[in-house]
Amino acid sequence: MALSPPITTRLPRPIRHLWHRALDTVLPARCLKCGEVVSTASAGLCPTCWGALSFLGEPCCSCCGHPFEFDLGVDALCAACLESPPPFDRARAVLRYDEASRDLILAFKHADRTALAPSFAAWAQRAGRDLIADCDLIAPVPLHWSRLFARRYNQAALLANALGKATGKPTAPDLLLRRRATVRQGHLGRLARARNVAGAFALNPKRADMLAGRKVLLVDDVVTTGATISQCAAALRRGGAAAVHVLAVARVIQSA
Repeated sequence: MALSPPITTRLPRPIRHLWHRALDTVLPARCLKCGEVVSTASAGLCPTCWGALSFLGEPCCSCCGHPFEFDLGVDALCAACLESPPPFDRARAVLRYDEASRDLILAFKHADRTALAPSFAAWAQRAGRDLIADCDLIAPVPLHWSRLFARRYNQAALLANALGKATGKPTAPDLLLRRRATVRQGHLGRLARARNVAGAFALNPKRADMLAGRKVLLVDDVVTTGATISQCAAALRRGGAAAVHVLAVARVIQSA
């Protein structure tokens, strides 16, 4: 529960963050989306908000996780993966990114709702149990230092750390570096996104000895076209990763 927007928006960002954390500690558990009181066993959402979300799962492309309308078999691939196999081995997401999930994701990404990370991690743990079991190391998609300085946190790193804490898997928040400040991609199409992030990621030289021969779980908040995770996966492959799996909170499902 938070103060009314006119008051909270006037608070300095660090104070606003501490205020939300304090309220989360002393007040009853509330729905992460609408604020209704919920039980502690509710996975963080009231029944109405839970029912509005579109959770992803089988049947889906065995590589990228794109949902299928019908079950095409365990190893079935979507047309995109058949035409151009991505540099990652498997990718999965918890939710469809749509009207119902957008507010939650944007609050986590831009509005200091960092307390959402443990709940998202718990959902991701169930959605990506096979990927987590198969990985040796968890790493987030990195932010450029300038954007990290402005935002003060990397939401993918918070999610990766929460997953590591929940699963006991080691995490490497700085395994990858974003070498240049790419423009925001919200308004860009598929080809423009690919050009924007081309060559933007590299293995952190200080962490090179952690990677050789290991299976990495790459974590992000939202997958849209897959351009960012593909560039990150390619950098991990060049660094010697034995496998790269991807786990996200949400993904955009492109219309057929």
